[in-house]
Amino acid sequence: MSEGQDPLLLRRLLRAKDRMDALSHEDWPVARLASVSGVSEAHFARSFRQAFGVPPHRYLLTRRIERAKALLRDTDMAVTAIAFETGWNSLGTFGRTFRDVTGESPGEFRMREAAIAQRLGQVPACYLSAAHRPDLTIAVSEKRRLKAEDRSDGTQAMEVP
Repeated sequence: MSEGQDPLLLRRLLRAKDRMDALSHEDWPVARLASVSGVSEAHFARSFRQAFGVPPHRYLLTRRIERAKALLRDTDMAVTAIAFETGWNSLGTFGRTFRDVTGESPGEFRMREAAIAQRLGQVPACYLSAAHRPDLTIAVSEKRRLKAEDRSDGTQAMEVP
């Protein structure tokens, strides 16, 4: 977020952003967003882009694509139902936009994600757990011991990541 903007304006912009997050399937023209924020349309569009780095329409598009990807990955809903559930008015627009953003069609995305999930199902759980652990190169107790030794001999303490 932009540090040069008025905190009250940022709070108003966040209100509009939160509404888009919660109701991304609805239409959010700039006029509606500006009224949620209590500022003019031009000021809202300019300030939103400055604060969040993207125009409001692109932000909403990103949220819709993220939601569609989750539904494609985690449910058996038809692609058409997902398109309407995530705010598109036509399957063609949804498919074209999804491909433009992700590089693959919704069907291709679903098949690839299913294949990944199937392959992960063949990996023993202990390996998956190990892969998701934090990248610790030294035990916490060892870090504490080294830090205590450094303090006792007067040298500078070791930087611990």
